[in-house]
Amino acid sequence: MAADRSQTLPVDPATRRIAVRFVLLIGILSFFADFTYEGSRSILGPYLEAFGATATVVGIVTGFGELLGYGLRLVSGRWADATGKFWPITIFGYVVQMAAVPALALTQNWPQAAALIILERVGKAIRNPPRDVMLSHAGKQVGGYGLVFGIHEAMDQFGAMFGPLLIAFILAHRGSYHEAFAVMLVPALINLAFVGLARWLYPRPQDLESSPPNVSGEGLPRIFWVYLGGAALVAAGFADYPLIAYHFGKTHVVPSDWIAIFYAVAMAVSGSGSLLFGRLFDRYGFNVLIGLTVVAALFAPLVFLGGFWTALIGAAIWGMGIGVHESIIPAAVAPMVPVHRRASAFGLFTAGYGVFWFLGSAAIGILYDTSIPVTIAFCVVAQLAAVPIFIWVGRHYNRAALQ
Repeated sequence: MAADRSQTLPVDPATRRIAVRFVLLIGILSFFADFTYEGSRSILGPYLEAFGATATVVGIVTGFGELLGYGLRLVSGRWADATGKFWPITIFGYVVQMAAVPALALTQNWPQAAALIILERVGKAIRNPPRDVMLSHAGKQVGGYGLVFGIHEAMDQFGAMFGPLLIAFILAHRGSYHEAFAVMLVPALINLAFVGLARWLYPRPQDLESSPPNVSGEGLPRIFWVYLGGAALVAAGFADYPLIAYHFGKTHVVPSDWIAIFYAVAMAVSGSGSLLFGRLFDRYGFNVLIGLTVVAALFAPLVFLGGFWTALIGAAIWGMGIGVHESIIPAAVAPMVPVHRRASAFGLFTAGYGVFWFLGSAAIGILYDTSIPVTIAFCVVAQLAAVPIFIWVGRHYNRAALQ
């Protein structure tokens, strides 16, 4: 990988203001998107259990959803690169995703719910690569790729905090799961309104990036593939929250009306942390990712073995891990690859991530039905195995590309 070592061009103040407003607007629409689908995801485990689903079913359904949710990004990314239709693809993905969540209010058995859970992940898969590429064009203008994706992820996760809190409020006041899902129609419609506004105000976000990183070659560099290997290990060992919620509900460690609140706490930690992590990554590189990966591995023993307060700490650490990998992963990939391959690279990277997330989620669900200690060991070992890989990538990562 050859990085551009030329002197950084001065940032035009007017262009910077436009870029900042664009990033904030995308953050606002993402706030309402996460409000919608993360609100629903906070209760999917208990909801599926209420229909008689086992931990294996929960692990496979949510894992398969993540498989499609990440795997189809390869198709979406290539589609966006080939056609240049970043906004139409993004809009289509948001429509699919926002329609799937309130439709859960109409389900009567776990296979119906599973189909919509998976469809929601498909919508996310369609819209993420082109949206991330559009965000990356604002990187240099705003102050760094890590900062841009950190800001976005922070607004994402604050939406993911308030959505579960609303769900918890509804359930605490004797509302049903179906009523909770139906209420999610309101933030879903707000999200789609902001998506349309962003398309109208910023039809060509690529014009914000006047001097993209000078990465040579048509293919993807070796460092990209090594980094993908490390991220895949992290994904394999990272349990889905629906399975964690299933554990809380089954063992009664956490009262049912607190399960969504635990998720809200996790999302609050993720949102506040991602902004800090992205900025730290811009300054210190992969050392930040390495240290936080080690800390994130602690979530498994805390959530699966702890009592109420220990499980709450574990949920917060789990949320921190989500924030780390949602903010740093795209920030690191963007300068690794040629700009004309960026959507494909995002899609390919997250596809590989999703495949291992599915395999890991299925394995974690099966292991949980057999042995909780073995489940914990699997989660911890898989994530820590990524640390030597991230150390290698950090040593070879050319930070000049971030400047």
